Amino acid sequence: MTNIQEATQAYEKWLGKQLTVLPRDLKLKHEAMASAIFPFFRATFYRWMQHWPEVCKAEDKAPKVLAVGDLHVENFGTWRDVEGRLVWGINDFDEAYQLPYTLDLVRLAASAHWAIDGAHLAIDHGEACAAILGGYQEALATGGRPFVLAETHVWLRDMVHGVMRDPCHFWAKLDALKTLRTAVPESARKSLERMMPEKGLDYRVAHRIAGLGSLGRERYVAVSDFAGAKIAREAKALAPSACVWAGSGEGKAILYQEILDTAIRAVDPFVKLKQPWIVRRLAPDCSRVELDQIPKQRDESKLLFAMGFESANVHLGSPKAGKAIAKDLAKRPKKWLHEAATAMNKEMKKDWEAWRG
Repeated sequence: MTNIQEATQAYEKWLGKQLTVLPRDLKLKHEAMASAIFPFFRATFYRWMQHWPEVCKAEDKAPKVLAVGDLHVENFGTWRDVEGRLVWGINDFDEAYQLPYTLDLVRLAASAHWAIDGAHLAIDHGEACAAILGGYQEALATGGRPFVLAETHVWLRDMVHGVMRDPCHFWAKLDALKTLRTAVPESARKSLERMMPEKGLDYRVAHRIAGLGSLGRERYVAVSDFAGAKIAREAKALAPSACVWAGSGEGKAILYQEILDTAIRAVDPFVKLKQPWIVRRLAPDCSRVELDQIPKQRDESKLLFAMGFESANVHLGSPKAGKAIAKDLAKRPKKWLHEAATAMNKEMKKDWEAWRG
């Protein structure tokens, strides 16, 4: 096993062969990785995939599904479906790949452990794992269901309403982005234009810095005025999953659209794969939800239960996955998820300390 510096250098060299890498943004990513363990965890899925087969040998033998891969407690957000209803769920599938279903659960639980240690969640490590697994099993038993925040899931709707970005603040932040003076890739420009509400709209394009796992890739946002108010569309460059680099998994290189199409989901009509870009609508109510943005008074067990349930919504998109997973889960020890998450975090912490040093 190479050290974290060598692994990062090798991954980024490989990534540079898949797409255009932005050195200035990569520098920001490296600094964020050194700042705290949770940003490091979010930014290093490629390293997770190196550790996984060795640390979680029993979990690696579990039935495979089309999985999220880079799943964590802050990979959830809101969007509007075709009916205009507010929906909550997983909102980033950059690393989607054919993987053991256990990998998503262990990574979600591991991220919950770090959130607890960082005082972002007030719950016991074991209770957090039990809540995630409970939600996952409930979805398997019931066949899954999207989290449409209408007449049901009132508690979740009230929770995320507290983080709805103020439109004035949201658009001021986008307006502050400098208009690009350099050429935008033609494929990105065409992809952005196809997602506009009508042809011929004037717009300006800026480079946007966001995320951690994808920081360092091209990310363009087009801002325009339409029907009396601002609108925005974003195009982010996609690469094959880090699973390809790590030599894990099976299947096609980029499975973003496939996982969107197969998951039990109230889909966002403004998220489309237009290779090599994933294009989406940006708006105050269409964004990732971070833990420190939601009210402190919350039922965290219930929130983690919902995250587990939503994870199963994605996995149930794989044919015949439900029965195979349920059969495998029934054979696993009671505390398998907590123990696997703890073991993986032990390795990730060693890497973080080496990186920080």
